[in-house]
Amino acid sequence: MTRERSAADPLDRSRFPVDPWRLVECDFDRADLGVTETLFTVANGYIGMRGNPEEGRHAFEHGTYVNGLHETWPIRHAEAAYGFARTGQTTVNAPDAKLMKLYVDDEPLVIGTADLEGYERSLDFRDGVLRRSVVWRTPSGKRVRIDSTRMVSMTQRHLVVLTLEVTMLSGDAPLVVSSQLLNRQDGEDEYHLQAQAGGVHADPRKAGAFEGRVLLPRIQMAKDDRMMLGYQCANSRMTVVVAADHVLRTPDPYELVMGDEPDLTKMVFRVDAREGHTLRIEKTVAYHTSRGLPVRELSDRCRRTLDRAARYDLDHWLAEQRAWYDAFWAASDVEVETDDPARDAIQQAIRFNLFTLAQASGRADGHGVAAKGVTGSGYEGHYFWDTEVYVAPFLTYTRPTLARNLMHFRSRMLPAARDRARELSQRGALFPWRTINGEEASAYYAAGTAQVHIDADVVHALVQYVNATGDVGFLVRDGLAILVETARLYADLGFWRSNGERSFHIHGVTGPDEYTTVVNNNLFTNVMARYNLEQAVHWVEWTRRQEPQEFARMAERLRLTDAEVREWAACAEGMHIPYDDGLEIHPQDDFFLDREVWDLSRTPEELRPLLLHYHPLVIYRFQVLKQADVVLALFLQGNRFTAAEKRRDFEYYDPITTGDSTLSAVVQSVVAAEVGYHEVAYGYFLDALYVDLANHHDNTVDGLHIASTGGVWSALVNGFGGMRDHDGRLSFDPRLPDGWTSLTFRITWRDTRFRVTLTAASLELQVETGELPVPVDVRGTTHTLDERVPVVIALDGHGPRIPGTLGNRPRTGGTRADGSRITAGVPSAIPLEGEELPDPGEVEPSLAEPTAVGPG
Repeated sequence: MTRERSAADPLDRSRFPVDPWRLVECDFDRADLGVTETLFTVANGYIGMRGNPEEGRHAFEHGTYVNGLHETWPIRHAEAAYGFARTGQTTVNAPDAKLMKLYVDDEPLVIGTADLEGYERSLDFRDGVLRRSVVWRTPSGKRVRIDSTRMVSMTQRHLVVLTLEVTMLSGDAPLVVSSQLLNRQDGEDEYHLQAQAGGVHADPRKAGAFEGRVLLPRIQMAKDDRMMLGYQCANSRMTVVVAADHVLRTPDPYELVMGDEPDLTKMVFRVDAREGHTLRIEKTVAYHTSRGLPVRELSDRCRRTLDRAARYDLDHWLAEQRAWYDAFWAASDVEVETDDPARDAIQQAIRFNLFTLAQASGRADGHGVAAKGVTGSGYEGHYFWDTEVYVAPFLTYTRPTLARNLMHFRSRMLPAARDRARELSQRGALFPWRTINGEEASAYYAAGTAQVHIDADVVHALVQYVNATGDVGFLVRDGLAILVETARLYADLGFWRSNGERSFHIHGVTGPDEYTTVVNNNLFTNVMARYNLEQAVHWVEWTRRQEPQEFARMAERLRLTDAEVREWAACAEGMHIPYDDGLEIHPQDDFFLDREVWDLSRTPEELRPLLLHYHPLVIYRFQVLKQADVVLALFLQGNRFTAAEKRRDFEYYDPITTGDSTLSAVVQSVVAAEVGYHEVAYGYFLDALYVDLANHHDNTVDGLHIASTGGVWSALVNGFGGMRDHDGRLSFDPRLPDGWTSLTFRITWRDTRFRVTLTAASLELQVETGELPVPVDVRGTTHTLDERVPVVIALDGHGPRIPGTLGNRPRTGGTRADGSRITAGVPSAIPLEGEELPDPGEVEPSLAEPTAVGPG
């Protein structure tokens, strides 16, 4: 739904001051504890530690997550049927190593109730280090400064480095630090607080709670400045071990007391602290997990990680971390110059989103990027198609090695995808809608398994990566099998129909819009399936010509025939793409326009998002979207639609798109910019920019919205920068927002990185690294970039400029191709404000009776 232009800076800057390279908090507030815990997460894509205080209290959700570590559980269907997902998968809260409880004069430091004379917490985007500094006035009147740091290493995937410094500013005191490893998934801490249950079942975005114990103790140890806990998951049989080393530096006398229990190990440092003296603890932590290795093997790996870490001091690891982020920002930074007073705030928010992508993917390595990364338990830690569409492009064009890791992760899921296709009586492979281990984990098939577009989304990301990098070796080894098996799925799933002309149809599917399910010929699915089939034909034939030996091996292994390839080409050419001549738009599916329109302009905000206030059947009976569907197709396959078609489609769907999904605003921003609604585009951009920083969707407590952060990059580069990559060729058609004097970003193409600087008058392209010439099209003219001189192209404006917004009043009164007229309403048995229910006998029947397509 189109909103009025958002405030460019929605944050309380007295508490969160603007800093272009840091997220800073100057006051602690328990009211939004869950949000700030999420925002101040430190992670590397493998390990994620929420921004919980070192002292343990207070916290909304103590969370340490390791990518892929999960427990399984049987899905209990009220009414089961063949092929329903049988096994749920939920991320496990790994043992907590953040804890370093502090006591002065036997008084515990508890942020939120302590008398603090100073407080600052900051997350630095330049090195990924969380720093906190507080000055505490104890009940006895002594003043203590506590400084801490927390870093999850980008260079050593399994390593975490924590420090705690305590300085007695006034007075002497007995000082105690209790450094712990604690199983919060199952255990209780010393305050007898049970680990928080997963969430509220009424909100499908949250994780559910486990019924029994998850982590079965296998190892516990605390000796020689080292402690360790090891577990095996009860059902998934995954294993996890966490170990920690300590180095204590203090000029004052101290003693060490150690203890170990199945769910808690402690190293307690008791110090007779003197005024002016500083105690410093360095705590290095190692996490290792496995799907099959015994705990003892992982314990050996943890020891090796810690032994290696001990060879160097903390400055070494900080320098390595800074170097990693220096390289990241050199390839990925996006800079804006604007007349807007909120310029620095916008720059800070942009970098926060890009930094989030680094933390979600940097060392994911053999794993995927979950919807929440490793920042929270939302969506149970599942991977979705969001990653391929919203995260993979950022990685492909800035950090292609990380994009390759994502594609390799999907290729490892192919055997399970084949099994799932067979279970659904289909050939080929069907990737799961939501998963951790490769099996479908969505119990609600109508909005889950029916989203067969995920196969084409994976192929889209794969081909985009290959075109941008030239990595045909990866495609031949791993990618061809994905292309072949997904093409088989679509060719088998669809069918031919003859009505004067033969056309290929795909029925019984759900597109990206989860407010419309199990439909015939969803436009997004058909457009993307057509692309999948075409790319399968193209790359099979390319391999046949360029790599005949590899082709022969592949054809034999996959039992591929020439007739099958010809069938894919025919299916792609004959693919039915819905179009309504009356409204001159592309219907979202065959029967979408038969429904009555949901009038969002008359829907109270307290009834949003719709999925939390209306039964699915109610939503399914209306033309209303959770997220952009047709509009997403206009972006991803924009070369298959005319400019006029894009504008008409956008104008029709935008007022009936709720934006209840964080995936929506970014795509709407991109297409709004392209078709000319520049104010709308900027408003959507700001909505997406602050999704988590301003908690726009009231669920940042469950983790960051990783796909949305990737979409922010797309809104900048594809929307305002006008970059497209169709048929393996880069092009630019910029759309700089009003008031922005310049936009600068980087693109990596075939090992050459070039900088793009956009102003109102020109587009400048400058090679920064690499030697290969890069052909680039700018508004239809080809330019070749090399390392010698920048290319400067004069711009005559920034495309069509349509003032104002579309609002949220839907288009009604239009005539469909069958002659019926569009009507709108709101499903409610209770009069809305200022409205009276009509007498049933006086209501005229709608010219277009709603059509409900329910689940099952």
